[in-house]
Amino acid sequence: MSAKAKYQAVLDLGQELGIKDGDVSEEGGVLKIKGVANTPYEKNALWDKIKQIGGESPSDVKANISVADDSVYHRHTVKSGESLSKIAKHYYGDAMKYNKIFDANTNILKNPDVIHPDQVLVIPNI
Repeated sequence: MSAKAKYQAVLDLGQELGIKDGDVSEEGGVLKIKGVANTPYEKNALWDKIKQIGGESPSDVKANISVADDSVYHRHTVKSGESLSKIAKHYYGDAMKYNKIFDANTNILKNPDVIHPDQVLVIPNI
């Protein structure tokens, strides 16, 4: 199996996330990936997928992923049924960090218990 075939799920995720200036090549069984993620969260998602497939220190892939906007961790579009605690659990692994998201969005949120679908929330770096 070629490295490109092995890491196809990473390439698919990159396309889904809209990684810009992407370049993929394979040399001597090593897949070289380059591109610009929108946010640190997207870069981390790509690395997590690489590690899921190739282990903690894969030798058959080299990735150079930079970040376009590191002023925030991510920008999240609210979906129906979500809450700040559910969003915090997704991004930080801790639902109790919902207040970090609320504090970063007081320009559009007045109450941490009231969010609406299609609102775009800043997910801050913590």
